[in-house]
Amino acid sequence: MITEQQQEQATLFALGLLSEAEEQQFAAEVHANAELQAFLLSLQRTVDQVALTAPARTPPPVLKDKVLARIEARRRSGPAQPPQPLAAALSGLRFLPGGATTGWKSLPVRGAWIKLLSFEPQRGYAVLLGKLEPGVRYPAHTNAGSEDFYILTGDLHVGDHVLGPGDFHHADAGSLHGENYSVEGCTLLAVLTADDPLVSFAMA
Repeated sequence: MITEQQQEQATLFALGLLSEAEEQQFAAEVHANAELQAFLLSLQRTVDQVALTAPARTPPPVLKDKVLARIEARRRSGPAQPPQPLAAALSGLRFLPGGATTGWKSLPVRGAWIKLLSFEPQRGYAVLLGKLEPGVRYPAHTNAGSEDFYILTGDLHVGDHVLGPGDFHHADAGSLHGENYSVEGCTLLAVLTADDPLVSFAMA
């Protein structure tokens, strides 16, 4: 259940009106609450639609000259602030070594695994790694949201199509996937909608 305070925070988050500290605190709440994720996603879609309906306005020509003049003035006067320490410069960046073995979660299908790489509730998507061991067959299912797969290693059979390293596959929301399987095993990069059940499973 979502509280009134969470609804208010989600609205402010979608509008970009929270402070950095408040954003971090609320993002942690969203990370642990699938219902709140869905609510935030619906708000973000509404905000995006409102933004798209706003009439386009052409800035006055003199504005470009003012902006370029300020840029040139700052370039001549040198940096306004001393260089940031390395830790501050890397704020907001996250790195994951290719050899990392942690973070994999076993799916109910034996021999099938997923690993959450990043989650962007405000933009409505998540990036995951998927892995099938040799001979694993993933059952037929209807896709809750749109899916994008990029095969990294091995083979993936989707209907009559055989995908290998470098191959890409897109599925629309509501589309039906027949049984998928891999002969040699495979690893793939997946981009899923934030409300996809696999994303919730990976975050649980």
